[in-house]
Amino acid sequence: MNKSAMIRARVSPELKEEVEYIFNELGLNATEAITLFYKQVQLNHGIPFDLKIPNKTTLRTMQKTDKKKELHKYNSVEEMFDTWDKL
Repeated sequence: MNKSAMIRARVSPELKEEVEYIFNELGLNATEAITLFYKQVQLNHGIPFDLKIPNKTTLRTMQKTDKKKELHKYNSVEEMFDTWDKL
């Protein structure tokens, strides 16, 4: 019985290069990082992070934020929460 199995995946060269740089900064190689991901899937019985499609309100808000529309600035956290409490 083999002690390891081969996994092959295709990604863009740019993504591969950027991610491998990050792995290197973390002291990991691609095999170790993929193994960590697989172990987390096993432990969580699913993907170890949220995969969501934003609802219409969230998507609209994200688009407005990207366009810097309807942004609100506050002088303090207290001011922000006071404003939110009035909504």
